[in-house]
Amino acid sequence: MNIYKFELKMLKSSILIWGLSIPLILFSYQAFYPTIAADTYAFDQLMANYPEELLAFFGMRPDLPMSSLLGYFSLTFGMMQIPLSIQAANYGFHMLSVEEREMTADFLLSKPVSRTKILISKFLAAFTSLTIINAGLWVASIGSLLLFKGDSELVLRNVVILLSTVVLFQLFFVGVGMLISVSVKKITSVIAYSMSLGFGLYIVFGLKSTFSNDLLALITPYAYFESAEILVTGKYNLLYTLINVGVIIVTFGLSYFLYKKRNIHSL
Repeated sequence: MNIYKFELKMLKSSILIWGLSIPLILFSYQAFYPTIAADTYAFDQLMANYPEELLAFFGMRPDLPMSSLLGYFSLTFGMMQIPLSIQAANYGFHMLSVEEREMTADFLLSKPVSRTKILISKFLAAFTSLTIINAGLWVASIGSLLLFKGDSELVLRNVVILLSTVVLFQLFFVGVGMLISVSVKKITSVIAYSMSLGFGLYIVFGLKSTFSNDLLALITPYAYFESAEILVTGKYNLLYTLINVGVIIVTFGLSYFLYKKRNIHSL
């Protein structure tokens, strides 16, 4: 419990920054919707001038026009998935590599506490942080939709289903980050790794959408929980959800095994 409290305290600034910025950015984007809704025809004509490939790259689709309330929210939410992925990956890369990077491994491992307890405590602290940001995202999403919907009809069911995918999306990046951090010799820059993973998999998603390549969809969680798809259908893709859960189980399991066996370098 002491490790959990200490780790959570260390994440306090991160929680504050991410917990304010992500919901506020989403809320600010949604605040522009009434301007679009005032003249949907002109906006649709403007979007029609863009190549279909470009629109597909950003997850936009013809059956959910951006001039509609959920179409605009789909684009906004898709953009928010990028910082969500970077934050989650950042925690994954950070939690098991920070002692080696800051040369404090001797101090931690000399205490009468097992590596299993260290790993669980660190994960619970990171998961608590992610849950706080997730809660802020729920409030900002539903609040902004209700506040700025104007005369647009809003059925929250599909929005709730989309928001419920965030935790699985976050855990994917935490798991992959953890696995990479215990597989390489040393993580010198956590933010470089987390941004590369977050943006890299988004680019893969964009290419998948542009070229309609289902094979690319298998390797990126942006495709597993594509906002437009869920807002239109109101359900998860079972195969992609199972793949995501499988990746989480495998990466967490391998991270635990490798961390237990790892020869941790310190001073």
